[in-house]
Amino acid sequence: MMPIVALAGLFVMLAGPAFAQEASAGLDLTQHWVGYLSLAIFIVAYILVVLEEATEMRKSKPVLLAGGRIWGLVGLAYMQAGKADVAHELAVTMIEDYGELFLFLFVAITYVNTLEERRVFDALRSWLVNLGIGYRQLFVATGALSFLLSGLLDNLTTSLVMGAVVMAMGAGSPRFVAIGCVNIVVAANAGGAFSPFGDITTLMVWQKEKLHFFEFFDLFIPSLVNWLVPAALLYFAVPSERPTTDGDDVKMKPGALGIIALFGATIVTAVSFKNFLHLPPAIGMMLGLGYMQIYSYVLTRQGKRRGRSDVVLDSFKQFQRVEWDTLLFFFGIVFAVGGLGVLGYLALASEVLYTGLGPTPANVIIGALSAVVDNIPLMFAVLTMDPQMSDGQWLLITLTCGVGGSILSIGSAAGVALMGTARGVYTFMSHLKWSWAVALGYIASIGVHMLLNMGLF
Repeated sequence: MMPIVALAGLFVMLAGPAFAQEASAGLDLTQHWVGYLSLAIFIVAYILVVLEEATEMRKSKPVLLAGGRIWGLVGLAYMQAGKADVAHELAVTMIEDYGELFLFLFVAITYVNTLEERRVFDALRSWLVNLGIGYRQLFVATGALSFLLSGLLDNLTTSLVMGAVVMAMGAGSPRFVAIGCVNIVVAANAGGAFSPFGDITTLMVWQKEKLHFFEFFDLFIPSLVNWLVPAALLYFAVPSERPTTDGDDVKMKPGALGIIALFGATIVTAVSFKNFLHLPPAIGMMLGLGYMQIYSYVLTRQGKRRGRSDVVLDSFKQFQRVEWDTLLFFFGIVFAVGGLGVLGYLALASEVLYTGLGPTPANVIIGALSAVVDNIPLMFAVLTMDPQMSDGQWLLITLTCGVGGSILSIGSAAGVALMGTARGVYTFMSHLKWSWAVALGYIASIGVHMLLNMGLF
């Protein structure tokens, strides 16, 4: 099985843009020196991404360089063939697609940063810590909240908030912290899989109109099973003691509830623009950013009038706190993988996976690959290959790409982040100890999806 997985993974990563027919009608450079050099550039860049912690080089830097170099080679090859206009058209279309995703993510991240600035997450953490519950009850509570919050926020933010709770209450029990972090990673990734806003990959599927907004919720029960199966197996390994608390009570800043309400209104606006006006949801998100800008102005005026600095909200400072490394990494991956596709690797990937293996095995394998390869390039590859699949199959790849990364701690942003914050306690090996349970949840969720949603296949 491993040789097939490795071969499939390589081809999937090399899949190209959603403009396959145009590209194949232009040039096939898979056996040209431009193609080989582009492959080498991509592989070196991705190795540097994997070694980010060791090299201390942000992951966006090598992929930005790779994306630019690959497209330089694409432009050279197409220009020499007299098809520069084809390459230009493909590049412009890709920029437009990325621009929509960028604006959507920019607004969502800004809202999350503002919720953090208003101490919403600190207050939630304080409330959980002071409940006075035992380790096992906390295990269930943090898992359930991770599952639910991830659908609205994202798996990274959710895991950091819940991870802080686990570490605060498990200071005297490294065993609980290790198991609790595994639970949070699985729950956060599963919760993000059934919501168009829960993960970048689900957002990509929605914006590409492969699934309608409410179709994603057909994955709620399979996603829930993906978390519950390993959670049930891990539960009995959790210590039964009751931790001590410090009694610290954190209050939200003034205006926090307003920001929460506006975030909800922004999501509703984005969905309405997409479903009813047939406009890009990014426009609705930018309108939602306008909501917050006006609200921050009102808060700031009130704070200055009352002489209360805790009321003042500078929304532009929240822009500065946007995680640019993630957004630029996304740009680099999209353009590097897309450039390889323009060179002709799309047809090869599609033939090996979706024609040779069939959509169900292909989607399951791609999901398992996300345990070792970032799910963003994998999902982008599938979307850009654009295989002819039923809604049930598109839901399947959305599910597997969303939850497959939970099998290993390095397979998702949630796991990598918690390894950093719970350094030495939650590790690759402590997660690997329970990978068999997570894999059982992965298999069970696929089975439940195919059973419950069989009418969509």
